[in-house]
Amino acid sequence: MSQHAVSNQAWLLASRPEGEPVKENFRLVEQPVPEIKEGEMLLRTVWLSLDPYMRGRMDDGKSYAPPAELDQPMVGGTVCQVESSKHSDFKAGDWVLAQSGWQTYAVSDGEGVAKLGELAHPSWALGILGMPGFTAYMGLMDIGQPKKGETLVVAAATGPVGATVGQLGKLNGCRVVGVAGGEEKCRYAIEKLGFSACINHHSDDFADQLAAACPDGIDIYYENVGGKVFDAVFPLLNTAARVPVCGLVSGYSSRDLPSGPDRTPLIMAGILKRRIRMQGFIIFQDYGDRYPEFLKAMTPLVEQEKVHYREHVIEGLENAPQAFFDMLNGKNFGKTVVKVS
Repeated sequence: MSQHAVSNQAWLLASRPEGEPVKENFRLVEQPVPEIKEGEMLLRTVWLSLDPYMRGRMDDGKSYAPPAELDQPMVGGTVCQVESSKHSDFKAGDWVLAQSGWQTYAVSDGEGVAKLGELAHPSWALGILGMPGFTAYMGLMDIGQPKKGETLVVAAATGPVGATVGQLGKLNGCRVVGVAGGEEKCRYAIEKLGFSACINHHSDDFADQLAAACPDGIDIYYENVGGKVFDAVFPLLNTAARVPVCGLVSGYSSRDLPSGPDRTPLIMAGILKRRIRMQGFIIFQDYGDRYPEFLKAMTPLVEQEKVHYREHVIEGLENAPQAFFDMLNGKNFGKTVVKVS
């Protein structure tokens, strides 16, 4: 038996971050593989998803979801295989989608676990056919309401949410302008994803380049970054523009208010005068019952390669913290997943 067959490797949340998370906020432990009781099953983690929302769960402030618990495995979505089962609905070998976190094995009573059919790419259930794809689809289609000929701007344009938003916008007749960190990502957005333009937010004249790429203004801005990207977008928003807000990754580790004058009155006046609709949403809280609708729409688009998807694969659970930090800092290219076993 290999050592992984007899031990459960887990990254525990050791402490809450003060600003940017660091390696010391996590602790790697080896534990015995847990025993299962009647009505339970043992899950072996094959794929672990790393997502920006996890940064918020590391804090203990009031939020839409309870904070991750100290000295417990860090939270996260997983694709697992059932190793052994005393649960009537699951058998050994089943592929499942779970929330078993940063560990190689987990015991489950079946709550919150969904069976996956025969998938050519099981890890895609954590990306284009999972939470990020669902977030992209509902935010754009329900709140953004794209119409032919409109201009759609999306930040983090090559990430799992942004890339999907842009491609869906294009399929719905929008002119799509992406924002990404670096020339390579921008080339990919134009050449592979079919965006009309993509602006590198590291450019000194980023705001000017964005304005030049949006001569007719912006009708939909899909917000997942905030910060200087929002600052450049806001003056360009047209009357009756829609702004779905699914994330603000640029500020997740900020502890203080940004310096400079308070621009809230200016922003509020813009929202009023231009009748801008900004709406935040939490995907499973707001749209959980519409997941089947999303799968029905997205699965054929992926199978027919009308929507492209890129993964950033990290080998080995031991590398999860560094991969997480890199993702928060935009060093990933595509959806970050860890191949655990």
